[in-house]
Amino acid sequence: MKRVTGSYTTHTTLGEPVKAFVPFPLPPAEPALAETAWGERNRAAQMALARLSAVAGLVPSVDWLLYSAIRKEALMTSQIEGTQATLTDLFDEEAGLVVSNTDDVEEVTNYLQAFRLVQDNLRDPAGLPISVRLLCNAHRLLLNGVRGTGKQPGELRRSQNWIGGTRPGNAVFVPPPADQVPSLLADLERFIHAPGDELPALVKVALVHVQFETVHPFLDGNGRMGRLLIAALLEHWGLLPEPLMYLSGYLKQHQGTYYRHLSAVRTEGDWEGWVGFFLEGVEVAAARAEQDIVALATLVAADRRRLLQHPQASPASYRLFELLPTMPRFSLERIRQALGTTFPTASAAAKVLQELGIVTEVTGQKKNRIFSYQAYIDLLSR
Repeated sequence: MKRVTGSYTTHTTLGEPVKAFVPFPLPPAEPALAETAWGERNRAAQMALARLSAVAGLVPSVDWLLYSAIRKEALMTSQIEGTQATLTDLFDEEAGLVVSNTDDVEEVTNYLQAFRLVQDNLRDPAGLPISVRLLCNAHRLLLNGVRGTGKQPGELRRSQNWIGGTRPGNAVFVPPPADQVPSLLADLERFIHAPGDELPALVKVALVHVQFETVHPFLDGNGRMGRLLIAALLEHWGLLPEPLMYLSGYLKQHQGTYYRHLSAVRTEGDWEGWVGFFLEGVEVAAARAEQDIVALATLVAADRRRLLQHPQASPASYRLFELLPTMPRFSLERIRQALGTTFPTASAAAKVLQELGIVTEVTGQKKNRIFSYQAYIDLLSR
């Protein structure tokens, strides 16, 4: 039996009648979600997350793992929406360098700010829980000063939106009417915070993501907010202690399949197909993140050994090296400030790392030189 996951309501928008889809509340019913859709896959995904957490615990500093993982997630989720920024662009912008595609980089950095806001609230006993209010606050940061800044940042939409096509009448998908958005999000909030564990937490994350995208509560930024919600729920339900996994990389790699599964839930009632795809994505993304951590840790450890054996190595060069994983591109002025030292000391520290081939100077200039921990950036950019 084909499951029905919502109903259509006809209303007039932009002068023409439009059939908008209104999803039923979660969890799926008539029939209920089949356990065969998630049993083995859920166990495999949870094991992959557990291995990722364990490997991360073996690294001297989790801070530099988080630095890279969060930026990869921010970059990939933005690329799904069409931005062209690269990791190097992001590192250059953070180093205070001029980047050509400033607008795209700003969209990625806005995502980072929105992500931090949500994470800070979840970790603060006095902070907001996962809620419409918290998501609106994050959305305000996401659209601040970039594409979509004129589309009610931080506010639920007050007009009809649509996906695909030039108007609601020829759209691929028309989300619920604006006046139904608050009650639909209230239902979603209740599902997130409801007691009971009839469904595994990862399965619930998968369900929430589709429901959020189906409601499409904002005029812009719904895809990025929906994927940010995935990361928030992984922490909320204790599935990953730190945001070490960049699931958007998997979703970008399989973007067509990702969108087809979202659509099939609405048109065919195929929650099982989506849940299976999502769980496989978590397993693959967690395994990929684990491999990246091992590769990065191996590179850093090998470079650290070489530095320790260098006859001109100094305390400043050691301190600079330890900053590299969270500052892979830097100016001498930036490291002078970071190390709290003089310009000659900062310059001498960079020279030691340059002689070892750990960092390279990328401008070819005598003044305002910029250095890059290129092997590290190349690993991250794979």
